[in-house]
Amino acid sequence: MTTTNQISLRADMRRGVHACWRGLRMLAATAVIGVALAACTGEQFQKGYILPPGALEQIPIGASQDQVLIVMGTPSTVATLDGEVFYYISQRSERPVAFMNQKVVDQRVIAVYFDKTRRVRRLANYGLQDGKIFDFISRTTPTSGQEMSYLTPLFKLLSFN
Repeated sequence: MTTTNQISLRADMRRGVHACWRGLRMLAATAVIGVALAACTGEQFQKGYILPPGALEQIPIGASQDQVLIVMGTPSTVATLDGEVFYYISQRSERPVAFMNQKVVDQRVIAVYFDKTRRVRRLANYGLQDGKIFDFISRTTPTSGQEMSYLTPLFKLLSFN
């Protein structure tokens, strides 16, 4: 083998090694970015009552109030308007990426209606489509009158009236 061929062969081997390392670095960078993005994947949140599987089937019409408490547990809230009603309220929300806002996916209100003798009269399972989501607590109180900014007193000082 001549010296020129040996130098050319070594240069080709070096180029091959550099190309191999470049490919491995690119693969490692892609893996690191993939792992970083996987850490930001979505989350699911469950709030309120979690309905045990098959719980509603264990409560027949005419069951006693004590039976309902044994099967379903303590209700989220109770109404005593026409007879008595137990409400079991839950909400499931999710966000696709860790830094985004939550979006309500499912909302359930299970209502157990009782008659005057405290026996189950009717069961209802209300979902997200049965109601409209709204904020019960508003952070602002509307008032009548003029709203003043920080610049209003300054303009009053500068006016010639």
